[in-house]
Amino acid sequence: MEYGPRALGSRSILGDPRNPEMQKRMNLKIKYREGFRPFAPSVLEENIKEYFELDRPSPYMLLVAPIQQNRRNAVPDSYEKLEMYERLYHIRSDVPAITHVDYSARIQSVNKQTNHRYWHVINAFKSLTGYGILVNTSFNVRGEPIVCTPEDAYICFMRTEMDYLVMDNFLFNKMDQPEWQEKTDWQNQYELD
Repeated sequence: MEYGPRALGSRSILGDPRNPEMQKRMNLKIKYREGFRPFAPSVLEENIKEYFELDRPSPYMLLVAPIQQNRRNAVPDSYEKLEMYERLYHIRSDVPAITHVDYSARIQSVNKQTNHRYWHVINAFKSLTGYGILVNTSFNVRGEPIVCTPEDAYICFMRTEMDYLVMDNFLFNKMDQPEWQEKTDWQNQYELD
């Protein structure tokens, strides 16, 4: 397992930070929690300054920093008069899934030497999209512990609306899996946070 208080890429649920619906989707359909709760980014260490006002690495997702000014979207003049729901879902930047309401993010920098595989995943996303950053959240649903075994990972994958599961060198597409037959009332197994 990973050591530390956060998901650092090995037991994580990943998403596209550019997608304005990603935060809501991951909260409501994967984590089963309130749709407004924020997510953290994993960013290539060499690209930190491109996205954040931060002058050092943050490998353990312990530092919070503002999104760079040039990535921010201005709030409308009537912002303070909008309903809370509308304010929460205002698209604040070009990476809205990881931009908190105050334009900050809790950052994990990923170094090629210390987290080789995860760095390559993010770099492959950058090759496809131009963005060296991903949404990263712990591989569990609200109230449950982080997955510990391949069986835990598969069960969590099948109970949620995740699209793919990667374990070691294996890729599971949800569309290729047999229909999941739930045998327990799993959502009431653990006390919610």
